[in-house]
Amino acid sequence: MKTLFTRALPLALAIPLALMAGNAMAHGNVTCTKYPKAEWRPHTELQEKLVKDGWTVRRMEKTDTCYEVYGKDPQGKRVEAFFDPKTFERVEEK
Repeated sequence: MKTLFTRALPLALAIPLALMAGNAMAHGNVTCTKYPKAEWRPHTELQEKLVKDGWTVRRMEKTDTCYEVYGKDPQGKRVEAFFDPKTFERVEEK
C-alpha cells in the first residue's frame, strides 16, 4: 500500500501542475504597442469602462505590453482578452 501511495502521489501532483503551465501559455500571439509605463492609464480605469460596457471582470493582469482581462464579455461569453494600456482598445490575436 505504501509503495502505491509513494508512486501515485508524484503523478497526482504533476498532472495539475502541467495543466496550469499549459493555461499560462494559452493566450497565443498578442502584441500591444509598447509604451513607457508612465503613459499607461490605470488598470482600474479599464475595469470601470469594461463593467460600464457590460463586462464581468474576474481578474486583470499586466503583461509587458498589455492589460490581460479574464471574465465575461457583454454576451456572457467567458473570455481572456487583451487591451492596449494607453487607448484601452481590444487587441486581437494574430
